[in-house]
Amino acid sequence: MHMSKTIFIEPLTAEAFAPFGDIIDAAGQPTVMINNDKCARHTDLAQLSFDSRGKAGISVFDGQPYALPHSLPLVERHPLGSQAFIPMSDAPFLVIVAQDQDGAPTTVRAFLTDRQQGINIHRNVWHGVLTPLGSPAKFAVIDWIGSENNLEEFVFETALRVEQAT
Repeated sequence: MHMSKTIFIEPLTAEAFAPFGDIIDAAGQPTVMINNDKCARHTDLAQLSFDSRGKAGISVFDGQPYALPHSLPLVERHPLGSQAFIPMSDAPFLVIVAQDQDGAPTTVRAFLTDRQQGINIHRNVWHGVLTPLGSPAKFAVIDWIGSENNLEEFVFETALRVEQAT
């Protein structure tokens, strides 16, 4: 399998990210105004999916910062549930995802959030680990909780390099 050793970071847009998951943000018009018109509700922003052998859970992750360029030694995926990351800190983070080809990642892409975006990665989508940039960051994570193995990892022969486009 031929894979570029350098991945250039792209802006995170709904169109570009659609094959991998959903963007969770308050962009666009709200679905409805609630609470005497004091609160704009943006409804059903992510397609959560969980295997019935477990349950949906909400956790908090404390992520340590990474620097650019970033060395990407592996990607992982979760066959039993989607995984949503909602930032609780004002820090951008990288979202690294890849298409699947015969059980292995191919066409790795890297996106940079705009500090107000969360993401939901669909089941079985190859992705990098949580990668906040510049400073530590907290995330509310909604994912599958259960006793079955929900983690597959793929280690690259040579780590990929993720960097800003010039």
